[in-house]
Amino acid sequence: MAWRIALTKPLPHGIKKLQMVFILLILLVFVHQGQLDVELNEVGRQQAIAVAERLSKEANISAIYSSDLKRALETAETIAAKCGGLEVIREEGLRERHLGDLQGRHYHELAKTATKAYEALRSSRSDEEIPGGGESRDQLYKRCTSALKTIAEKHRGQRVVVVSHGGAIRSLHNRAAEKGQHAGKISNTSVSVLQLSEGDTWSIKSWNDVSHLNESDFLKSAFGGDASSG
Repeated sequence: MAWRIALTKPLPHGIKKLQMVFILLILLVFVHQGQLDVELNEVGRQQAIAVAERLSKEANISAIYSSDLKRALETAETIAAKCGGLEVIREEGLRERHLGDLQGRHYHELAKTATKAYEALRSSRSDEEIPGGGESRDQLYKRCTSALKTIAEKHRGQRVVVVSHGGAIRSLHNRAAEKGQHAGKISNTSVSVLQLSEGDTWSIKSWNDVSHLNESDFLKSAFGGDASSG
């Protein structure tokens, strides 16, 4: 999965805001990937080109950050090539949630072949870790928001692209969302915009925008991951 940053209009003098656009990228396979380091498939590459074309027509981007997993890096590099050739900055903290014993397993076999790990994934407890070295939702949230805070401190008043994964993007939504606002399903290569204002206040400016896919043949392949996707 991957995230990108969105455009911001020029701001009045003295007001510093950071706007981040997050783009999700999921391989079209029904296997829990987690932190398995798999590459994009051809559909994923075409979707990455579509979102890169979109961003190239928007405001200037100051920096591009990406998870260090291959599928995110390839997406980020596609965007960078279309947006002035910026260097992609790798950030391990933007990785997908580690899914422990579930990684590499087909969705339909989980309940039978990895019962404890599957129960941990579906648990309502945010502090429950997935057996096999997997992370809890709390650990994912702490890791991703720490990375985001570091990026934000370096780029006040700028536009930044952040390429990451579904679970990580969902965690950041939880940081910025108003009470009762849920992330819902997040489509493949969708663009979401988060803005940081004075007082370290985060807000969601747009969410799950796939307008660039409406202009291509790839919207039907934009799998919408839910809370259990990875």
